[in-house]
Amino acid sequence: MKIGILGSGMVSQTLSVRLADLGHEVMVGTRDPNKLTDWVRSAGVKVKIGSFAVAAAHGEMVFNATAGTGSMQALNMAGEVNLSGKVLVDISNPLDFSNGMPPSLSVYNTDSLGKQIQRAFPSVKVVKTLNTVNANVMAYPRKVADGDHDVFLSGNDVKAKAQVAEILKSFGWLHIIDLGDILTARGVEMYLPLWLHLWGNLQTGLFNIKVMR
Repeated sequence: MKIGILGSGMVSQTLSVRLADLGHEVMVGTRDPNKLTDWVRSAGVKVKIGSFAVAAAHGEMVFNATAGTGSMQALNMAGEVNLSGKVLVDISNPLDFSNGMPPSLSVYNTDSLGKQIQRAFPSVKVVKTLNTVNANVMAYPRKVADGDHDVFLSGNDVKAKAQVAEILKSFGWLHIIDLGDILTARGVEMYLPLWLHLWGNLQTGLFNIKVMR
């Protein structure tokens, strides 16, 4: 599958390597394509680099791996025409670092970034997932408890969520919980303050939660 990944940070880099290793044709979209030239060379994987718009046009499925406070701007730069009708996997979090650490949430309670993206791009099939774990756990879930933990899906389109679930399974995810429509994205986004406290206490990002029944 052709996959576009918007964003150039650690999350984008980790996911792009994983997806390329799984045989997908990956293009990373960034404001400055030149800054990732050295990384592509050192990573030793076949990942293409382009602008947000070019990467969005390339992808049959697109991942939003941008910083949450810049997601809307990045998606607008990607262009609705390049995203229309496609599955957009939103893994961003609305973290506001303007007052230092720990960050606060810029969107919360009655709204979510995932929901805002869906409102702004009604022709796009937004699926919120993976935002509750760090990049290494996203791409390599077996690194924690041999994969015996949970990841969540939120989105309005059932078929889109099924497509994303298949990608997650290819990463090694064993337990995927469909929370419901995009309204449920606010719950997983508001989990982030707890995640940050756990990270500070455990001194590692290699952890996750499991829902016990």
